This record gives sequence, C-alpha cells and structure tokens, in this order.
Amino acid sequence: MTTDTTHKQAARRILVVDDEEGVTSALRRSLRREGYEIATSNDPKEALVRLKTETFDLLISDHLMPGMTGTEFTKICRDRYPDMMRLMLTGQPETQMVIKAINEGEVYRFVTKPWDDLELKVTLWMAFEQLDLVRENRRLLTLVRRQQGLIDKLERDNPGITTVMRDETGAILIDAT
Repeated sequence: MTTDTTHKQAARRILVVDDEEGVTSALRRSLRREGYEIATSNDPKEALVRLKTETFDLLISDHLMPGMTGTEFTKICRDRYPDMMRLMLTGQPETQMVIKAINEGEVYRFVTKPWDDLELKVTLWMAFEQLDLVRENRRLLTLVRRQQGLIDKLERDNPGITTVMRDETGAILIDAT
C-alpha cells in the first residue's frame, strides 16, 4: 500500500482497492493532479486492516478480486464506515451484480474498465458533493435535535413559555395580565 499526497491543505482521501497493480497505478496517475490523497491496496482484506486506523472519504473498489468480491467488500465498508462514499470499478457490469452492489454495499456509482478520465473525475466530483450534503444534513439534524432538547427543557422549567397565541390574521397576541 502506498500513499500519494499532492495538496498541503486537507485533501479528500480516496482508497483504491484493486487486485491489479496496473489499475491502481493508472488511477493514481489519473487523479494525481486533482488534489486527492490517494492510497491503494491490491487486497481487500489488507484494505480492511488499513481502514481500522485510517479514515477515507471515498472508496473505489474493483468487483472481481480473489478472496472477496467488490460487493462483499463494499457491504463490509458500508456497515463499518457508513460515512465513506463507495464506487465500484468493473470490467463486466452484469445487471444482477450491479443491483446487489447497490442494495448491499450502497454503491454510489459504477465505473467501467477501461474508464474515461474525464468521466471518472466528474463522477468523483459528484460523489464528493453528495458526501458533503450527507455530512451537512447530519450536522443540521444533530443541531435541530439539540435545540429541540433545549426547547423541551425550557418548557419543562417554564410551563407555557413556548405557547404562542395568535389572532385570525396570524399576529401574535400578548397577554398583559
């Protein structure tokens, strides 16, 4: 496994898992100038060990690998690392395999071998946009839940404080008694 860092700022981290060294090298060359931090593995079991200590934003996994299919690998990654986007790389996209990978591994997109560099870069850009939206939604949901807890506490401590009376036009009525 090797790592290639091309940006000084916090780069998006991508883990590429493919049993063919040529594929991982070609993906690294293709994505080098995009500012991603690329890590590679030629063995999904080795990649799972690495994932225990390192965090990645996105996974690109081959489908046909010895010892474990890409579908099995992405399913494990989905269960253990749900915040990591998953893409599948395959030479033979069979309909049943695609459906299984989407349903079990929640694969975001499929990239066929040989890939078009521009299409791959656009797919990665879209995947990172989706990841940013998911992360922002989680952040906002946490904030809303925290605020609701504060409102519930305020109401418990001061019954009626959150009740607002309005007239027929929607204006707030103030009880001066």
